[in-house]
Amino acid sequence: MTAASTRPPILELRGLTKTFGGLKAVDRVDLQVGEGEFFTVVGPSGSGKTTLLRMLAGMETPSDGDIILKGQRINELPANRRPTCMVFQSLALFPHRTVGQNIEFPLKIKGVDRAARKARALQLLDLLRLPRAYYDKAVTKCSGGERQRVALARAFAYDPQILFFDEPLSAIDYKLRKTLEKELKDIHRESGKTFVYITHSLEEAMVMSDRIGVMRTGRLVQVGTPQEIYTAPSNKFVSEFMGDVNIIDVELDAGGQLKGKTLNGRFAAPAIPPGFRQGHLVVRPEYLRIVERPGETENQISGTLYNEYALGSRIQYQVRVGEQVFTLERLRQQAYEGRLDEAVTIGWDARDSVLVSE
Repeated sequence: MTAASTRPPILELRGLTKTFGGLKAVDRVDLQVGEGEFFTVVGPSGSGKTTLLRMLAGMETPSDGDIILKGQRINELPANRRPTCMVFQSLALFPHRTVGQNIEFPLKIKGVDRAARKARALQLLDLLRLPRAYYDKAVTKCSGGERQRVALARAFAYDPQILFFDEPLSAIDYKLRKTLEKELKDIHRESGKTFVYITHSLEEAMVMSDRIGVMRTGRLVQVGTPQEIYTAPSNKFVSEFMGDVNIIDVELDAGGQLKGKTLNGRFAAPAIPPGFRQGHLVVRPEYLRIVERPGETENQISGTLYNEYALGSRIQYQVRVGEQVFTLERLRQQAYEGRLDEAVTIGWDARDSVLVSE
């Protein structure tokens, strides 16, 4: 299930496949990335996302399929001849050089004169929000976040058409990572470059991306905007991967109504797809609420308040219904004043759920 970019395509993948022995690490991936888009690929370890990125960057050759960049097939084009650049998790900065020398390195290789190199390096320091005084600073004296910015500035010095990112924020502490996520999104907007970003972090993908592709066992199982993937997952795997979720196993009864397979009761849901027989009813925690009277919501089930967790501005509650535990959230100012182990009824409306068959 894919949603096309609204931008003119700069990169197209057609049946892209990579096989190692008998293992298909990437399996017939079709995708278009729009010019100037921030596209993120997410997936669990072993899903094929890093292999996909290495093929795009020219570090692996496809076993089958095509990589088309601005209308030209580039399958066999070496990495150093592609108008692209990779920002690695390890950063790969030169420790014996200054910040300015690291940024200028691609320009020096191209034969750009010293004055022009320095002028461009200073421009990139401005773009990456580093003081110009850092030009002569030893890169080993920079903090982790500053080194990230230096690596990004060096990547921009190549003037690539596409920047590829291989989990560049995964080794940074939480607070700094949150800052850099927002700054990277700002830099993307200011530069107008195309970003293709790989991460296993749902949070990074949701914060920064124009569109997200979810990978599983070598395939893109859904592509869409963060909103589309979060609110309308195409299957159970995507719904579970994209954050906390409540899932009820359901099937159609003889009268064409949804009933729980392991949970007693019948449920109202959005339109039932043609041919649907059994599957999963998906409800996000923010759509569940504790109800006070019958009919307040279209769906209601009873259980006991099992636990609660303070999450800053939100509070998360767990409600046990038989063998299943449901999760719901409230804003802190709307906290539920109940006691653990007390009986509660939770509910949601049909429009706030998604029915998936896988």
